[in-house]
This record gives sequence, C-alpha cells and structure tokens, in this order.
Amino acid sequence: MGMTLMLWLCTLSLWRIRVALVSALVLSLSGALKILGWLLLAAGSVPVIWGHLQLGWRTHMPSVRDTLVRHGLYVRVCHPIYSGMKLVFVGLTLLRPTATVVLACALGFLWLIVQVRLGELDLVQRLRTYREYMEQVPRFVPRF
Repeated sequence: MGMTLMLWLCTLSLWRIRVALVSALVLSLSGALKILGWLLLAAGSVPVIWGHLQLGWRTHMPSVRDTLVRHGLYVRVCHPIYSGMKLVFVGLTLLRPTATVVLACALGFLWLIVQVRLGELDLVQRLRTYREYMEQVPRFVPRF
C-alpha cells in the first residue's frame, strides 16, 4: 500500500509539473503574440499617418489637377497607407483573436484590395504617368 501511494503521489506531481509547463508555454506564446500584435499595430500606423501627411488633401478630395507623388514612402510602394492598414489588421487579429475581430479584419483586408484596384483604375485615367509608376514601384511590399 505504501508503494502504491508513493507511485500515485509521483504521478500527481508529474501531472502538476506538466500542467504548469504547458500553462507557462501557452502564456508565453500568448504574451509573445500580444507583443507582436502591438508591434504590428504601431508599425502599420506609421505609413498610414506618414502617407496621409505626404498626400495632403489628395486623399480626401481627389481632382483632375492632382499630380503624382513620387517622394517619401511613395518611392518604395504605390500604396503605403493600405500597406500600413494591412499590418494594423494583422496586429488587431493577434491582439484580439475572436471570431468577430478576425472576420472584420479579413473583410477589411479584402476591402483594401478592392479599393486599390478601383483607385488604380481612377489614377490611370487621371494621371498620365501612373501606369509607368505602377510598373516601376511595387503595390504593397517594398523592394530593397
């Protein structure tokens, strides 16, 4: 009987250690994903804000007198604002991985792709040099 009790206590102790290790791993993974989510959120906010500052009123009131911006972030990517928003959506998904947030971010991600296509159709018509710009500069991810 003493040996059975000893074996049972050892098994219980090993089980508790295993549960503690799994819990620590899950918590550390969860914490790492939260940190990554915040980093993506911050990193994505930079091109969104910077891109709006570089474009000025063109983002809110497009006109036929607009000119093509080819400086700052727009030297590296055609759509830095949308690139930043994609990072923000991924960051939000990591910070709050609920079905609602994941669905909202996925729909936002798809909306950005549609918005880019529609915006490019408009810009090709309004700006003569935009088609050449599209061929030279990547849409979302910069080349280094």
